[in-house]
Amino acid sequence: MTLTFDHLALAAETLEAGVAHVEAALGLPMAGGGEHPLMGTHNRLMGLGDLYFEVIAINPAAPPPGRPRWFDLDRFSGRPRLTNWICRCDDIAAELALSPPGTGRVLDLQRGDFRWQMAVPDDGRLPFDNAFPALIHWQGSLHPAPRLPDTGARLTRLEIAHPQAEALRAALAGRLADPRVVVLAGPSPAMRASFSTPHGVRVLE
Repeated sequence: MTLTFDHLALAAETLEAGVAHVEAALGLPMAGGGEHPLMGTHNRLMGLGDLYFEVIAINPAAPPPGRPRWFDLDRFSGRPRLTNWICRCDDIAAELALSPPGTGRVLDLQRGDFRWQMAVPDDGRLPFDNAFPALIHWQGSLHPAPRLPDTGARLTRLEIAHPQAEALRAALAGRLADPRVVVLAGPSPAMRASFSTPHGVRVLE
């Protein structure tokens, strides 16, 4: 297997709205995060043990990036909701060659002392209506998850619904082995995540 589930992303029209939504749903605080000048976005994070959770939104104080933003944020509207999941890999060029067309081109990014490469689609939208994972390659040994406070929350299940579920499963076959990730047939693209927390089971969609 060449992909490892790295983190989840929830998009919002404003970062404040997204953070409030997640903290109310999970009953836990978010921490960390920062700005992404290349994309004109900013985020807040929550540790989930081996994973982390990201709330991301357009940064109104940042200049437009001159290209479509990642996670299809330029077209996002409505309530805060899960929109993307991200998988890390050791060889992002090789993974792109195995991925559906439109998975993206590799960009070099940084936030603080974190350095990474990410495949970002030219139009901002990942294959399968954003249901295909974004690909990331962390450079060096630094990763956000160990630096975040341990809230006691853990992801137990991520359901990814899509009308072309069989094709999406085929695109991931032999590349990802994570029992928490379940691809289901559904009338429209949707994501639903279940978490164990100190307050019991909580769900985000």
